Amino acid sequence: MESTHHISASSKMLLSKVRKIVPPMLEKFHKGQLGRVAVVGGCADYTGAPYFSAMASARLGCDMSHVLCERSAGPVIKGYSPNLMVHPLLPSSETVKDPKSIDAPSLAGPIIGMLSRLHALVIGPGLGRDSVTLKVVAEVIREARSRSIPFVLDADGLLIVTEDPDLVKGYKNCILTPNVVEFGRLAKALGIEVTSPAEIAQSGGNEAIEKESEACEKLSRALGGVTIIQKGPHDFISNGITSIISDIKGGLKRSGGQGDTLTGSLGTFLAWRAAYHDKMWDSGEKDNEKEAQSKDEVQAELVSEGKRMSPATSLLLAAWAGSSITRECSRRAFEAKGRSMQASDLTDEVHGAFLRLVGEPEETKTHL
Repeated sequence: MESTHHISASSKMLLSKVRKIVPPMLEKFHKGQLGRVAVVGGCADYTGAPYFSAMASARLGCDMSHVLCERSAGPVIKGYSPNLMVHPLLPSSETVKDPKSIDAPSLAGPIIGMLSRLHALVIGPGLGRDSVTLKVVAEVIREARSRSIPFVLDADGLLIVTEDPDLVKGYKNCILTPNVVEFGRLAKALGIEVTSPAEIAQSGGNEAIEKESEACEKLSRALGGVTIIQKGPHDFISNGITSIISDIKGGLKRSGGQGDTLTGSLGTFLAWRAAYHDKMWDSGEKDNEKEAQSKDEVQAELVSEGKRMSPATSLLLAAWAGSSITRECSRRAFEAKGRSMQASDLTDEVHGAFLRLVGEPEETKTHL
């Protein structure tokens, strides 16, 4: 593993906990057990985003990576990589007879029929804003929630929530990944006041960090404890109970598409988290008696060496892990490519970033 001397002590502690939710590579596992993740997104105008997200899931280590996209995007995304399973199942105004009068639950049926085969969803990359598509995806979100399937919402997936916050309010099995603009829209939709980015920037130093962390926690509470990653120079992550900061160093280039590496990585971590709680392998931890419900209890679980994390804590940790992997990918890609860095360069760095920050579980190493 590469040197980690640039990583803070607090991040090293959290990375040691991340290793607990990474499944070892064991001969007893069969295809699909270590993650079946689907990206819901991709339309005629945006085919790169779902590809970058799905490839990040695959490169991080999920077994099966799917893309559920609009019909016209299917052949294009299939042409990017034979490693992805591409399903052109998303309807749009171009593919239905009467876009103004649709049966959204019925149109969502083919996608809903796939949910039982999936461990996690990533909703939003390249989704676009077609009215029919958004109504159908809202139905998919409702059904995924009813089945307790974890999902990540980004880009135009967040637009759906902005228009109908009740879709996710109180759902403790999802992660929202807004940038500054999307964060402001969500806050406005929920009628909460948060300090503006300009005011935060004027504060500077620790005061600015405290204000950003407070804003993230406030938005999470307004959504009933949904986990939020507020992207920025530092990523602020909150579940409304407590907040942690991803301070892993990133690159200086702000090319489009970097957030897709984040969502794809989160998809895999959510799938691994499910396997962790299903006890697919012996993590060497004792069972936890109750769900962490306070800041102190969450913090205690994050530093505990011998107890299994409760779902609330492991979701917060999975969000932090996805953020950290993405920031490390950005650092490595920028170091190699400088200002010419593109989203595809992050894709190539996912495995190396994982090895540097997390590393293979000891059970895997004994088989290498």
